[in-house]
Amino acid sequence: MKFVNSHGAAIPSLGFGVFRMSDAEVENVIPAALEAGFRHFDTAQIYQNEAALGRALQKAGVRREDLFLTTKVWVDNYRPERFAASVDESLDKLQVDHVDLLLLHWPANEAAISDQVDMLNAIQAAGKTRFIGVSNQNIAQMQESIARSAAPIVTNQVEAHPYLDQNALAEAATSAGVAVTAYYGMADGEVPRDPALQAIARKHGKTAAQVGIRWLIERGFVALSKTAKPERVAENFDVFDFELSAEDMVAISKLARTDGRLVNPPGLAPVWDK
Repeated sequence: MKFVNSHGAAIPSLGFGVFRMSDAEVENVIPAALEAGFRHFDTAQIYQNEAALGRALQKAGVRREDLFLTTKVWVDNYRPERFAASVDESLDKLQVDHVDLLLLHWPANEAAISDQVDMLNAIQAAGKTRFIGVSNQNIAQMQESIARSAAPIVTNQVEAHPYLDQNALAEAATSAGVAVTAYYGMADGEVPRDPALQAIARKHGKTAAQVGIRWLIERGFVALSKTAKPERVAENFDVFDFELSAEDMVAISKLARTDGRLVNPPGLAPVWDK
């Protein structure tokens, strides 16, 4: 496993996300994920499957120190009377006394960025998370979070795949020493079906999905993979035995298009950078 280093955080460069998975799906697939080699798991309060992930990891008997656990505070909890309590609930569900990384899920408009960051810092100071970060912030919001935070902001988790140009945000993050964590890397199933990616994959004896994940990792991103099918897990992890050429990387980057963004919920999403 490779790692992405940010302000003292060594984040496994490949993670397993459980977005839009039922409890049964989570508990069914986690053993396969662990067997394949995954140790970085990403969930969120709003996914409503933190408890299922906690049960699955506990049942598997994996050592806590071998895991890198991420969860995210939902926007409804961006209030002083709810923020810390919601994190305690997440820890109870995950059956741990701390997570490795705690993120603000969306900037939204429930509270000012400064207030969100202050509450996040209080959780870190209380020892309930090792590291803190943000998610779905634009460049200005990320920079505001960095300036406000007493503890380092170690990542901004954002949508990233070949059809979405995230170069500006990635450059701003890199200049601040902030890791980019990529979700929706398969672009809702478009990546595995893409003829251009399939052609590149054939050169390497891989699948288009593996090429998509590898492209994110070679960009220096933390890539979150996802599947509810145990038989597909090993494919997602098997991305460390090949490298894309400079020509491959450029060709994949050229797939970006103006309508490439897929995740843009009104009331939650910021004004995105062009």
